[in-house]
Amino acid sequence: MIDKEKIRQAVTLLLEGIGEESEREGLRETPDRIARMYEELFEGMGKTPDKLLGKTFDTSGRGIVLEKDIVFYSVCEHHLLPFYGKAHVAYLPDGKVVGLSKLARTVEIYARRPQIQEQLTAQIADALMTYLKPKGAVVMLEAEHMCMTMRGVKKPGTQTVTVETRGAFAKDQHLLDEFFRMMGR
Repeated sequence: MIDKEKIRQAVTLLLEGIGEESEREGLRETPDRIARMYEELFEGMGKTPDKLLGKTFDTSGRGIVLEKDIVFYSVCEHHLLPFYGKAHVAYLPDGKVVGLSKLARTVEIYARRPQIQEQLTAQIADALMTYLKPKGAVVMLEAEHMCMTMRGVKKPGTQTVTVETRGAFAKDQHLLDEFFRMMGR
């Protein structure tokens, strides 16, 4: 779990390390604010979506289920800067469907931890296959990374797109093409 005292100490050292006076009025409460913020930003640590994706409903439908434009925020594990964007999550049911909010909640669980986008995309796809047990899944993330926007190469607006396919989506190009058609691409 989150150790707020360690975070407070680290932020105090960081402020001092950049030459700031950690006890000045504007910064005095910053270590506590950051500790509370990190508790929220990293609330996905140690969580799994097994209960979310395990509660299913029988269906006779055989078509793709797509939840698109799920807004997410995460933190790059390399620079501890935010990256954010939209997740598009689809699966091909095998007699069972899950409540649509559960797909967005699954994205949140994995986004709310130090991450890289490639790993986040794979974790969501793997969770669908493990806990929902569909015939196939595809996950696409489109995100802007502050580590590219405000530092380094400094290219605001650049989008990184990652796609992971599992099961039927990995084997059937027509099915994957249908996903992209549904996405409007």
